[in-house]
Order: sequence, then C-alpha cells, then structure tokens
Amino acid sequence: MLNKQIKLYIIKEVVIIMEYNIKTVILMVSITFLFTAAIVPLVKRIAFHVGAIDKPNNRKVHKKYMPSLGGLAIFFGFIIGYMFFAKPTIEMNAILMGSFIIVLIGIFDDIKPIQARYKFICQLIAASVIVFYGGILLDEINAFGLHLSFSILAYPITLLFIVGMINSINLIDGLDGLAAGISSIFFLTIGIIAFMLNTLGGLDIVLAFIMLGSTLGFLVHNFYPAKIFMGDTGSTFLGFIISVIALIGLRKVTLTSFLIPLLILAVPILDTFFAILRRILNKKSISKSDKQHLHHQLLKMNFSHRATVLIIYYINILFAFASIIYFLKDSKIGIYIYITLLVIVLWFVISTNIIINRNKKKKKLFKKK
Repeated sequence: MLNKQIKLYIIKEVVIIMEYNIKTVILMVSITFLFTAAIVPLVKRIAFHVGAIDKPNNRKVHKKYMPSLGGLAIFFGFIIGYMFFAKPTIEMNAILMGSFIIVLIGIFDDIKPIQARYKFICQLIAASVIVFYGGILLDEINAFGLHLSFSILAYPITLLFIVGMINSINLIDGLDGLAAGISSIFFLTIGIIAFMLNTLGGLDIVLAFIMLGSTLGFLVHNFYPAKIFMGDTGSTFLGFIISVIALIGLRKVTLTSFLIPLLILAVPILDTFFAILRRILNKKSISKSDKQHLHHQLLKMNFSHRATVLIIYYINILFAFASIIYFLKDSKIGIYIYITLLVIVLWFVISTNIIINRNKKKKKLFKKK
C-alpha cells in the first residue's frame, strides 16, 4: 500500500514538473516571438536610415531595394530571452560576447560589404571566445565501444565547426524566409529532443526555445514576399548560435549524437559543401558568390519562389522528424529515413548543376562536334 502511494506521489510530482516546464517553454517562445515581431518595423526604419540596403543585381533573386538589417531584431529578441530566462554563467557570458562580435561585423557588412577574409577573422575571434573563455569544446566522442579524445586538436576542430556552421547558414540565405525557416526547424527539433531527454534548466534548451521565438517573430516579416531581409547580421548570428547549441549538447557524446544536429541541418551543410567543391572545380575563390545553390536549381526547374522555400522546409522537416524518431522512438527507423533522404538529396545533386554546370559541358561537346 505504501509503495503504491509513493509511486502515485512520484507520478503526480513528475506531471506537475512537466506542466510547469511546458508553460515555461510556451512563455519563452511567446515573449521572444512577440517582442521580435513588434520590433522589426523599427529595425526596418533604422536599416533605411543607416543605408543597410540590399540592392538587386544579376546574382540576386529580388528585384527591388530591400532593408537588410533584420538580424538585429532577432538578436534583440535573443537578448530579451536571455534577460528573462537564462542564468549568468561563464558559458552564457562567452555566448553574449561572441554574439556581439558576430552581430557587430554583420551590421558593418550590411551597410558596406566587407572583404571575406576580414569577416572570417572576426568569425574566428567570436569562435575563440566560445572555445577559450567559455570552455565550450568538442573534446571527445564515444563510439562503437571506443573512446576517442581529440586532446589538443579539440581546439581547432571546435573553431572549424563554429565557423563552418556560421557560413553554412549564411550561404543558404538566398530566398525570402529560407534561412529563418531552416533555423526555426533546427531550434524546434533540438528543443523537443533536449526537453524530452533533460530538465528545462539545460542551457541548450533555453537557447533553443528563446531563439525559436525570436526567429519565428522575424519570419512573420521575412516570409515571401519579404518586407525585410536578415542580412549577414542575421544569417551569421543564427549560424553562430546554432553551432553553440549543438556543441553544448554534444560534449562527451556518442558518434550518433554528434551526427544528429548535423543531419537536421543536412540541407545547408550539403549545399555549403557542394558550393565549395563547385568553386574549386571551376577554379574560383570559395568566397565568390554564384547562382548554383540548391534553391537556385529549384527556381530553374520553374518552381515559384514560395514553392522553392516550402520544398526545402519540407526536406528539413523530414530530417528533423528522422532525428526525433531516432532519439525518442526507434533508432533503426530513424537511420532508414536518414539514408533515404540522403540518397534523394544526392540524386538531386547529380541531376542538376549544383556541382558541375551541365549546360556548359554540353556546349563544349557541341562545339567539338
């Protein structure tokens, strides 16, 4: 009888804690969403005032002048979320300092474009703050019964991971609502997995949900047809925070846990990889922009702007669904879904001009004949 009462008491306490945690999550997302959505019109005015304008050209899809400082609204939403829900720790201080560096260089770049090498240096400085001051490192992985410690290599590996993620989100930001939508899917997925596996007090959970609200608040104004762009201020900041959230949840992890956040972001990561490969094969600088990204290929297939964005959302949602299934339900089913999706993506890559411009190749063959 006593054991039964204890069990009922424990169940009751767990239910109360879960209800409290769910309410807190809703509050996190709601406050940051409403604040960001409300402040975007002000940021839009600031963008026009300081000259942070994205001008149309032959490389870009949009046809009119657009304010491009929207990432500042996302950053302000993040700050509000921090003030209400995050605890001041060394890790959080490092995240704030790194974010400030990323956002500051993004603002300058949105007003007047900065050379890629200088942006890379600033990104490296921001990443260094996370690694050396915050002590956030990917230092070891346990897999297949083996323990792999990166030792001194943990520092360059982590720096490379952060900078790589920053530029992955930056490169995918080519259509209205694309980067914000992909990032929102990531934040929601990581938030759900972390919420189900941990307590609400985890920094990765807090960051995921305050960023979810902030990004969705901006997406209200950024989805096609966009009224404002996030600019480098937003895309680099999102990439930075995504990398940090992934690292916080990945320390001393298994190999599969390490791969999950990367698979959720399979589309921007693969798109970045193919862009680098494409530019190397064409003997061009890897920082030189072009119109051969995944979203450009879909547009060339006569999909509308809105449809292209929704297709990429859908692919990302499937990767996110596979991640949730893998962690919370059945790992084998999750792996099968991952493999299927990766095969589809690779088939699409082979069938289009993402790596090799098939049209140019055909023209050369025609000339030879």
